[in-house]
Order: sequence, then structure tokens, then C-alpha cells
Amino acid sequence: MSQANLVEPWRIEMNKEIKTEIQNYKDVKVIFADAAQSSEKQVSDVERLVRLGIDLLIISPNEVALLAPIVNKVYKIIPVIVLDRDDPDFNHTLYIGPDNELIGRHAGQFVVDLLAGKEGNVVQVEGLSESPPVIGRSKGFLQIISQHPNIHVVDTIVADWLRDKAEDQLKQRFVTYPQIDVIFAHNDAMALGAYVAASKLRIKDIQFIGIDGLPGSEGGVHLVNTGVLAGTFTYPAGGKDAIQFAMKILKKEDNIPQKVTLQSRIITK
Repeated sequence: MSQANLVEPWRIEMNKEIKTEIQNYKDVKVIFADAAQSSEKQVSDVERLVRLGIDLLIISPNEVALLAPIVNKVYKIIPVIVLDRDDPDFNHTLYIGPDNELIGRHAGQFVVDLLAGKEGNVVQVEGLSESPPVIGRSKGFLQIISQHPNIHVVDTIVADWLRDKAEDQLKQRFVTYPQIDVIFAHNDAMALGAYVAASKLRIKDIQFIGIDGLPGSEGGVHLVNTGVLAGTFTYPAGGKDAIQFAMKILKKEDNIPQKVTLQSRIITK
């Protein structure tokens, strides 16, 4: 399992799912590698895993363009399952992940519902620039928002999926844009960072939206339940699915799909 990083709570959850699910299978071992947000390290990780003699590679790429050559090289030797970030340049046995563009459209509609016809200024907080989830979510979100002239996306911030970076960026934006009504962050961690920034500056009446819907004290479910977030969207990690399909692939079962779309749903109070 080649993981892009372990600073995002969602990726920690993905690895946790893999560790839990693999317990159901005897004589199988998962070797984990953490690329620490470095595509160069992830390439090196994959090369090392192949030298160790793995039978199947699961990878959640840091940057698809930089990882495509090594993924395609490995695919010629062993099966490859790609999680979360897909690209037409990837050759793989199976891709597993949610529909990011659809999630973005649902988030846009949620903003429309929250503002209920009123004028509103929105800030979008994106993850890693130009990553497939960011492109899909932003595209879907703007498709809906563009249909409502009363809603204005006044700024888009890139915070690399990180809570602290989102907090720092929003502190600056609150000075530039004193009137912000909704903040849509591409994950719950960044949404929480935006909320913390607003709280420190004693700015009220902003509604925050995230994505991931994870459990735990700082997960999206708890943040919605405590009123920090107006809502979040579940973003299944796919770790459990990856192991289940990996076993089917290794057993050479028939009718293995090339793509599995994981379903997302909205969480509100």
C-alpha cells in the first residue's frame, strides 16, 4: 500500500480500513509506505515495494502526472489498484473512488439552500492544486453556483488539505473580504481551520461546509453535531473495498470491474 501522506485524517482512515479488513484473510500481509506528500518519494516507495516481491500494488497517488509512469510500469508486472485519484494516463487493474464532480454539485446545491435566495459571498478552500479531487469538486461546485447570480465566489484558496494552512490563509482573507457568508472547504480539516480562524477573529454568522464525514473528535460527523459545520459530505476511503477486490483479483475471479464508484451522502444536523 503506497500512501500519498499520513497528515490527512482521511488517509489515516484509509490505512486503518486496510489494516482491519486484511485481518479477515490468512497468509496475506500488507506492507505500508508513506510518501509524506512527496511524489519523488512515492516513486521510490513503489520501486522498493516491487523489489520486495509484492503480488499486488494498491496506491493512492500524490500527484497523478508524476506517478503515472511508475504505475504503468508496475501494471505490466503485477495487478494495480488505484484509490481516490485517477487519470486517463494510468494503466491499472481497478480504480476505486467517489465521484468528486457529483459531490461538488451537491455542495453547490447545499450552499444555494443555505442562502435561500439571499445575496451571499462564498470562499472555496481547495486541497492540493490541480489534483483530480480538487478539479472535480470545484468543477461541480461552480456548475451549480454559476446558475445563481445572487451567489458570488469571491475567492478560492489553496490550502493543500491542511487545517493549519487553511487557518492561516483565512485569517488574511477575512481582512480582504469582511463579509463572507459561506466557506466551502474540500475537506473537514480545512473547514475546521477556517472555523478556528473566524473564531480567533471573533467573526460570526459564517456557515462552514466540509467533505469527508469521518468519525472522531475532529471528524466531520462530530463537527456537524456540535454546530461547527453546517454540513459535510461523506467521502468513503475505499480501503476495505481495495482489500476485498485485491483478494478477488489475486484469486483470478471473473467479472472484476475496472472502476468502482463509491457513494457519498450529505450529513447535516
